[in-house]
Amino acid sequence: MSKKHLVLTALAMIFLFPNCTNAQTKKTNNEMKVLVTYFSATGTTKAVAEKLSKIINADIYEIKPEIPYTSADLDWHDKESRSTIEMQDKNSRPAIADKNAKIENYDVIYVGFPIWWYVAPTIINTFLESYDFSGKTVILFATSGGSSFGKTVENLKGSCSPKTIIKESKVFFGPSTEKEIEAWVKSMKD
Repeated sequence: MSKKHLVLTALAMIFLFPNCTNAQTKKTNNEMKVLVTYFSATGTTKAVAEKLSKIINADIYEIKPEIPYTSADLDWHDKESRSTIEMQDKNSRPAIADKNAKIENYDVIYVGFPIWWYVAPTIINTFLESYDFSGKTVILFATSGGSSFGKTVENLKGSCSPKTIIKESKVFFGPSTEKEIEAWVKSMKD
């Protein structure tokens, strides 16, 4: 096979099969590399994050607590539950299981989480403080049974470099369909 034929074949593969790339090479000169990260205690946020990742063809990373949350930990009616205690202490920083997100490889990072007490769980602060987000755009999305973002952005800004752009985006109430997520993604481009 000639060199010219090899080059033409390679170019055809790139243009005809653009999605057949390795997760670390999803960026072209005109595209931003995107990562969807999420913390999900019950699976609701995970479902949204997985659909979002698929729709925008982005890599995905789960923010896992070092000690997983149990149902008893999540009982917000119990003043002694782990989540209640963490959320009452603004300095609480639950440990995360690993710090392998490779944030430096991405331009835009979606960060998803459930709304707890009208803000992001403090494990999101732990995540943001574990990496350098300087020059990155962080797009927040959340799941909730009925609460808005509240003071989420205000509570998270101090956990990032001043050179980080943090955007409050969307709260999903209940299970979300791909159609709803696609509409949200489209609305961000408009």
